[in-house]
Amino acid sequence: MSVVKLINKDIQNYINANLNADLHTLLLKKSPFPEVSMQEIVQQIKGKQVAERKFPFLLKEGIIFPPQLNLEQSSSEKTALYKSNILKGSTFIDLTSGFGIDAYYLSQNFDHITLVEQNTELLEIVEHNWNTLGRHANFINKKLEDFLNGNQEHFDVIYLDPARRDQQKNKVFLLEDLSPDILEIQEKLLSISNQVVIKLSPLIDLKYLVSMLPAISRIEIIALKNDVKEVVIFLSNENTDEIICSCVNLESGESAFTFRFGEEENAESEYSEPEKYIYIPNNSILKAGVFNLISQKFGLKKLHPNSHFYTSSEKKGDFPGRIMEVELVDSKNIKKKEQYNIISKNYPLKPEEIKKKYGLKDGGDHYLIFTQSKKGKIILKSV
Repeated sequence: MSVVKLINKDIQNYINANLNADLHTLLLKKSPFPEVSMQEIVQQIKGKQVAERKFPFLLKEGIIFPPQLNLEQSSSEKTALYKSNILKGSTFIDLTSGFGIDAYYLSQNFDHITLVEQNTELLEIVEHNWNTLGRHANFINKKLEDFLNGNQEHFDVIYLDPARRDQQKNKVFLLEDLSPDILEIQEKLLSISNQVVIKLSPLIDLKYLVSMLPAISRIEIIALKNDVKEVVIFLSNENTDEIICSCVNLESGESAFTFRFGEEENAESEYSEPEKYIYIPNNSILKAGVFNLISQKFGLKKLHPNSHFYTSSEKKGDFPGRIMEVELVDSKNIKKKEQYNIISKNYPLKPEEIKKKYGLKDGGDHYLIFTQSKKGKIILKSV
């Protein structure tokens, strides 16, 4: 793909005029421009469509987009912006820069920026885009391992987002299966920086991470609109007895929940039948597994060891999740064709099965919660 050819004004006008076109139909047509293929044009249209929801700061004239896989693997603008508020220093390096979204934001509080990327075409696109946006960096087209073997510099912060697909393109998430292998290079990384920041799959187990990487000082569990997007770990040369963990749910208005790793082991929950208010932790909290700690910190009672719903007679503010005023209902009083949002946890039936069984419509302003307390199965209705 030629960046120079794609920034031609006529080609860009054609791309912008077809942003809402049927891409399958478009691919069957012959390109009106002999210097670029229709596949390249459609790639740019897809890029602009993804940018609209994922990184709108790139919806500017002259920006070029890479293939679909690189777009999918890129962080969103919102998660990158959140991480950028944590980091600052003089020298920053992204060893797996990809499409450069994380690097663009994370490096904003640094004076000297280096991007390493082994994909020549991808790095060419990133360099072009950064120049278009007026950002400067040192762009290095090398394999990460080759760069590390020849590097003599020390950096304030190293950032990595390892590839999470194997040679068969299957998704992987264990440290030893990533590319690069974090376990293999962790000592090398810490020899050239005091802080190494690594973005990992939201599926990865936190206890596994802590057992495999003794230099972890901090863990960030980042959700966006209650969808856990990333687990980000911070490795440090400084000896620390505590690992600080933060659970954040961006664009929710909820406060972050911060705790020390291991606190959950000593926390205990009280149990109760449902009271006036029910509390549903957001998914970053559920990912962290701090089920008893949440109960203890907010002075809430749990319904059941496996339900992860909490209750109180008086409303407690600043909870990292949803709070609903509820009442117990008998299944006999649920009328057919009524409209509810269904929540089912620690209950034999899934939401779709519940809707079918009771003849309910989906949606509306009210919730039905199907779960269990210590006394057995219960149904709660939001007031």
